[in-house]
Amino acid sequence: MYKDKSTAVVVPAYNEEGYVGEVIDTMPSFVDVAYVIDDGSTDGTWDEIQRHAEAFNTEHSPESPDYDDVIVPIQHDENRGVGGALKTGYLHALEDKVDITAVLGGDGQMDPDELAKYLDPIAEGDADYAKGNRFMKREDLDAMPGFRLVGNSILSYLTKIASGYWKTMDPQNGYTAISYEALKQADIENMYEYYGYCNDLLVKLNVENLRVADVACSSTYLYDDDWKSHIDYGEYIPRVSCMLLKNYFWRVKNKYLLRDFHPLAAFYLLGTAVSGVAFMGLVAMGLTSNGDKPTGIGNWILGLLFGVAFLLLGVVFDHGANETLEIQVDDETYDTTVTNHEQ
Repeated sequence: MYKDKSTAVVVPAYNEEGYVGEVIDTMPSFVDVAYVIDDGSTDGTWDEIQRHAEAFNTEHSPESPDYDDVIVPIQHDENRGVGGALKTGYLHALEDKVDITAVLGGDGQMDPDELAKYLDPIAEGDADYAKGNRFMKREDLDAMPGFRLVGNSILSYLTKIASGYWKTMDPQNGYTAISYEALKQADIENMYEYYGYCNDLLVKLNVENLRVADVACSSTYLYDDDWKSHIDYGEYIPRVSCMLLKNYFWRVKNKYLLRDFHPLAAFYLLGTAVSGVAFMGLVAMGLTSNGDKPTGIGNWILGLLFGVAFLLLGVVFDHGANETLEIQVDDETYDTTVTNHEQ
């Protein structure tokens, strides 16, 4: 239990032999149940999960009679991606009616001692979903590898447009926690299963008007000597960008047209259509110009400017409509003196 809230952790693991066992061994004492998902690994990950789960459950009993064991090993027959592994854990947490469900990576690159500060905004009733943000402090930005900083920044701004959470940065951050009510409302069954699951989830949360907390996150622990990335950014950014474009239209339709009407929908959709047509017109003229100044290029430029202006008006309305759904949390926001035993 954490501040009188039942707490679960989902641990996705794919080919994490030599790492996932330590994640299990260092599970914080306030965690009631941990769903450790072997996502179709081809190495010894599943055997390692089973060994360490058995040892941990022998020494630790659940505080609540609602759970048989603290560590619950689950195996996928085939690899579904990190989003698919998290979906499996989330669905188990829904079935078990856990108050707050957090995430710890199976690669050992997430500090379990940091977990409590992501639970606080939800336990205190200030947010429905909490996520880490490495952009809040200069020293954490400096610690981030350059290629990852660029890719993360691009996806952060694309996610702002798609999700409507305009103050949120670092949507790729793995440190997250979500309430039981948010899990029920966010259509977890249809959550994206590739690495962009976190971006997709933010869009789903926004359509339900759920509150998101950005929590200051240190990069020091993440980028130690054993740091590795499973992400191929050459594939990742285009693939997730396409998903976010689709989600952008889905959010505008569901939140601002079907469930309630807001004029920003007209600005967004008209702006997207006008600027898109104008941009394609400019590209077509450039390809067929043969070096001469194309006739009518001014009209296409004017159309592009009008389209962008409509989009910016939509952004202004969207920002105002969602402003109350976001908070930022630093290390001083909540009382962090509570010990594991007291939690």
